[in-house]
Amino acid sequence: MTAQYDMFQTAEDASPSAGRTGTTDRQSKIALTEIDMVERLVTTGRYRILRKLEPRRVVDVVNARHPLRALILDTETTGLDHRKHEVIEIGVVSFLFNDQGEVGDVVGVYGGLQQPMTPIPAEITQLTGITDQMVAGKSIDMQAVQALLDDADLIIAHNAGFDRPFCESFSSAFAGKAWACSVKEVNWPLRGFEGTKLAYLIGQAGYFHDGHRAVDDCFALLEVLALPAPDGGNALGELYHASQQARVRIYAENSPFDMKDHLKARGYRWSDGSDGRPKSWWLEVSEEALDDERHYLRTEIYRYPDADPPTKRLTAFDRYRA
Repeated sequence: MTAQYDMFQTAEDASPSAGRTGTTDRQSKIALTEIDMVERLVTTGRYRILRKLEPRRVVDVVNARHPLRALILDTETTGLDHRKHEVIEIGVVSFLFNDQGEVGDVVGVYGGLQQPMTPIPAEITQLTGITDQMVAGKSIDMQAVQALLDDADLIIAHNAGFDRPFCESFSSAFAGKAWACSVKEVNWPLRGFEGTKLAYLIGQAGYFHDGHRAVDDCFALLEVLALPAPDGGNALGELYHASQQARVRIYAENSPFDMKDHLKARGYRWSDGSDGRPKSWWLEVSEEALDDERHYLRTEIYRYPDADPPTKRLTAFDRYRA
């Protein structure tokens, strides 16, 4: 007799007294638990199951073997330009870790909404789910945020180049902190991921979550960063060690106009000077790569051996600032 698995059968349905009239059926039904159902589907090799991400709980008593504290931060805004658009939501998750990237306890969470000066654009509401009615009369409690900020050794954002300028425009409490970017400072392809968007990372990690709300995205990023790699370690360890390394921004100031395509192809970005940087193409490199980059500019761009393009040394305390 072939057994038919009933994925929707309840415990009462599976009791000996239930369904006696069906004992003459050619197929019997076997009740499965939720875990059984998932395991049977996965072992066929034809299904991939996503689990709902459950936020880690906040603890009162912390484990001393995780001496470092990080703050995962996410913002929702009315647009992309920190000089003219506004923050409408900030979410933070504070957690402990060690210098190898091992994640400890979650020790604090905050999420708050802020009513902007102008109505929220329709496309922002569509993206985030945040409406004018939701933010009416609301303001972000910066005292609560600063209580978490003060003890943080590192602020982590998934695209710190976006979040840091908005945060520093919103409040001086964010000034002088070390920041890390989980988009740029983790080699996701090397870890088997084919993209860097958070929704994709969390999906490939085997989870789904309610995206585009700040605290939910913070918890989602924490799980991806904590995910162990097959060869040991995790993305958080890689991110932390990258944040400890100084970088150098080199400016191809006064470079010939007809060399712009060469610079762009090498990864240089254009600054129009409105953000306080020199009006020029620029690239960020490691300190070890600085001499090679100078040699490239002198030989391939300026074609002048004594050219001395300006540089600026950056640490986590000033990277990703506006």
